[in-house]
Amino acid sequence: MIEHELAKRIADAKQNGTFASLVEWIPYARFLGVSLALDGDALVGRLAFAPRNIGNAALPALHGGTIGALLEFTAMFELLWRTETAALPKVIGCTIEYLRSGKPQDTFAQAQIVRQGRRVAPLRVVAWQGDRSKPIAAATVQFLVG
Repeated sequence: MIEHELAKRIADAKQNGTFASLVEWIPYARFLGVSLALDGDALVGRLAFAPRNIGNAALPALHGGTIGALLEFTAMFELLWRTETAALPKVIGCTIEYLRSGKPQDTFAQAQIVRQGRRVAPLRVVAWQGDRSKPIAAATVQFLVG
């Protein structure tokens, strides 16, 4: 039943180009304020700023876990968007590089499939605020698929 509902939400997202129903289905993504949108052919994840996402109030800076979650969710949704998988892929590896502090503002991310194998799919994902050429974090996320 769960796989059927997920498959339906993925199909709806692909048909309509809207992702709210898919993101709403994942409680943690909904809690963080993650959303997705198409920018041309690119799928872009967005972490809406919220005070609860601050990890260091002295700077202030976003919590690394929220940035990591944005990176992981964006990679997962990219994989769902670009492939025919109808089940949530399982993360089997994730390496995050924190490049600079995340300011208290909206954060964006975009992922790219490095290679789609039969069982494993690695993706590269980058997060930025305001200026894409100045990433605040990057990650390589490996998923078990199929």
